[in-house]
Amino acid sequence: MTQRIAIAGIHTGIGKTVAAAVIAEATGADYWKLVQAGLLERDTDTVARLLSRGTQRVHPEAVLLTQPLSPHAAAEADGINIDYTSFRWPQTAKPLLVETAGGLLSPMSATTTMADFIAHYHLPVLLIVQNYLGSINHTLMTLEVIRSRGLQLLGMVISGNTNEASESFITTYARQPILCRIPYLDPLDPATVAQAAAVVKEKLRHLL
Repeated sequence: MTQRIAIAGIHTGIGKTVAAAVIAEATGADYWKLVQAGLLERDTDTVARLLSRGTQRVHPEAVLLTQPLSPHAAAEADGINIDYTSFRWPQTAKPLLVETAGGLLSPMSATTTMADFIAHYHLPVLLIVQNYLGSINHTLMTLEVIRSRGLQLLGMVISGNTNEASESFITTYARQPILCRIPYLDPLDPATVAQAAAVVKEKLRHLL
């Protein structure tokens, strides 16, 4: 079976989609966004634009919702019941990166979270972390959720600026590795994604 890895985050708006694009470019994996809430800025379109042969490697969302809200609220507005047990997975012979929405305990439906989906399908997790005031707490709480649910953590990926004090505390306290760092990319385009991918490629080679 194709190897599947969940790309999860400690919060929303932390660069998870860009990180997923860089990781996909570095590893040659395909990309799949589970739930997209809102039609104007679709993560699927962003990743397809940033990846080499992106239109061939990016798969349509499992659920596409019209309103830019939390998935459970957007699904209610659209009259849709999200049931991850009935998702049709993309057909691909390549490894597949599965991007969740928001943080690990963000709602997927009125009664389930992104963590429930990951646990149901036994997906190993790459955790995307960004440094900001409060991120130590968010990161450690997310790691506690991963442990308590028996999920497999492959490691952490830092998105954005480095903060040695925060990262040192997290790795020492949680005893979990930082696999690589993906800086802010400016401009954000296929060239900068390819450059970032070349830097992290060796550090991620063992994952797939």
